[in-house]
Amino acid sequence: MRILLIEDDLKAATHLCDGLAPEGHDVTVAPDGREGLLMAAAGGFDILIIDRMLPHLDGLAVLRTLRGANIHTPALFLTALDSLGDRLEGLRAGGDDYLVKPFALEELAARVVALARRNALPPQTTRLRIADLELDRLSRTVWRAGRKIELKPREYELLEYLMLRQGQVVTRIMLLEDVWGFRFVPQTAIVEAHISRLRGKIDHGFAPELIHTYRGAGYKIDVA
Repeated sequence: MRILLIEDDLKAATHLCDGLAPEGHDVTVAPDGREGLLMAAAGGFDILIIDRMLPHLDGLAVLRTLRGANIHTPALFLTALDSLGDRLEGLRAGGDDYLVKPFALEELAARVVALARRNALPPQTTRLRIADLELDRLSRTVWRAGRKIELKPREYELLEYLMLRQGQVVTRIMLLEDVWGFRFVPQTAIVEAHISRLRGKIDHGFAPELIHTYRGAGYKIDVA
């Protein structure tokens, strides 16, 4: 797996490269945010590992710029910033996972593999459809009744997750862990807020309604 590590601490970068290489990963290091952004935008990487505090351009700015350019390479923040606010900020910037320093190298390796597995695209499921709602996983585009629906990256990921589990009630904890990458349950209404915005884009003005709330249980997408 090709990994781009955006890390300005040479000692830490060397330690990571030495630790991930035996797992079969090819790690390229960018020493600052500006160079990391250019390399990530050029493509060719399966996973991005990004420090938050970087010279020239901080990690949040790097990822926000990539997501704004419709580049959705899975990204893991690796940083000493460990407050709940820091974690939420990283995830809201488009991060798929967040690991705090110091960390166990084995955990980082496991999270890298989990990110790659989560974003794998089996050929038979590259296009999803429920009623007149269509989602193309290759182009990351969504239509309803032939009309293109503009979604933010996290809204797209949430919709994709629900559509892959059509007819299944998914819990708030499942969404926090699998869509946001949380390994804890934060006291926040982030799921509810995103579901509300997604419902406004997917269901408002269309029939039938597809996103259903099951109070105390979770959410389901289906025709009924």
